[in-house]
Amino acid sequence: MLTLSDIRKTFNPGTVNEVRALRGVSLELPEGSFLVILGGNGSGKSTLLNAIAGTFKVDSGEIDLAGNRVTRWPEHRRAALIGRVFQNPFTGTAPSMSIAENFALAARRGRPRGPGWALSAKLMNELRDRVSQLKMGLEDRLENAIGSLSGGQRQALTLLMATWIRPALLLLDEHTAALDPKSADQVIRVTEEVIKRHKLTTLMVTHSMQQAVNLGDRAIMMHQGSVAYRFEGAEKQRLTVNDLLARFEDLRRREMLDETAAVFLKNAYI
Repeated sequence: MLTLSDIRKTFNPGTVNEVRALRGVSLELPEGSFLVILGGNGSGKSTLLNAIAGTFKVDSGEIDLAGNRVTRWPEHRRAALIGRVFQNPFTGTAPSMSIAENFALAARRGRPRGPGWALSAKLMNELRDRVSQLKMGLEDRLENAIGSLSGGQRQALTLLMATWIRPALLLLDEHTAALDPKSADQVIRVTEEVIKRHKLTTLMVTHSMQQAVNLGDRAIMMHQGSVAYRFEGAEKQRLTVNDLLARFEDLRRREMLDETAAVFLKNAYI
């Protein structure tokens, strides 16, 4: 379904601001799999999602999605295959438009434009049915501006919009990080239900070790633009927060040793 082969990306190469953001990342994600991506700030998590979505061109490597080599496809062309939810609940929607109008736009993602009623009776009936499954009472507020809703309500609706037309791949970029704990729990519940109902192939970036333990059938931990650890099968099922904390501590210790060695070598040649 999704294959990444030795993906590399350096920003501002050859300057004092050079950042080697992705350093040879390779992944294989079968159809219907749910991969959780964990890592500290600057580890390359969101950069990896941006590379898959086509936000920028990678320096080298190949990206294959749903039988297509999309490495050189522009972002708008990949959007026909990818649904995405961002960290900011106000990203990806038109705040002054109603809930129904936002869904009308989502329903035409990747389809040719032409004349016709965007908000048909059939679409409105389907919209009420799907929104009612959120159990937030929003099916009776479809004419309300989506910008008037709480962050949790808006993020739940954004998830529905991203999956209205079943995507080949769903990208969740820390989509609960900006929410209060109660709203985050609600959105995670909706996330699990939607992924399970539509059997979606999913990549989810998170800072939450509890989410990394509880969600998905596989996980990776990134560090300095590379995949440091992989967890699949029985190992993922047995994974605990303490296991992840131990891995983070190991990476931190290795990083400190690398810095110490660099200082030693520098001093040795002075």
